Amino acid sequence: MEADVIDTLAGIAPGSHLDSVRRTRRAVAREHAQKSYDSLFAPGDTGGFGLLERFAVAVFVAGLHGQAAIKEFYAAKLRGAAATDATRASIDAEIAAAATKGPYGAYPKGPLSKEDTQGPIHRVADAHREALGPRLSAAFEHVHMLVFHPRDAAPPSLQAMLDAGWTTDSVVTLSQLVAFLSFQIRVVAGLKVLAAKS
Repeated sequence: MEADVIDTLAGIAPGSHLDSVRRTRRAVAREHAQKSYDSLFAPGDTGGFGLLERFAVAVFVAGLHGQAAIKEFYAAKLRGAAATDATRASIDAEIAAAATKGPYGAYPKGPLSKEDTQGPIHRVADAHREALGPRLSAAFEHVHMLVFHPRDAAPPSLQAMLDAGWTTDSVVTLSQLVAFLSFQIRVVAGLKVLAAKS
């Protein structure tokens, strides 16, 4: 079984104060976070959403969040899943092209409309589509919406996923994976702050 991933990413050493806190005062949260990781990245049945694609999406999400260490953690997993050099280079190029600030999007007409913010919609470059393939190309465009345009996710984005060969179940799993990564990134950031103060 893999070591606790959040401990690894946050640099929490066994026997440290934060290790003790996570094991005793946050034991259930720690256990559930690891089980979420295991179910998403080491499932018994990938259900048509293979490990290479899962790690590729994780690299992309961590890159969009500007988390170099977490990106490298998943990049190592991606290399272990036998991703080609061209695929890895295309992912890095797409991260650079897709990087922006957010969130963007529009609320339904009403009091919150004053907070509507326009932002770029990412489209994978034609030069990278061959290396990424239609499924990852569609996934990256959809993931960019989830990360930066959560209010704008709409049927056309989902239809593009289905047209690229994703099933409804795998789209749901992809969305769960992105949500988990956003959670993981924030927890790791918070733990690093606590570590720096202890």
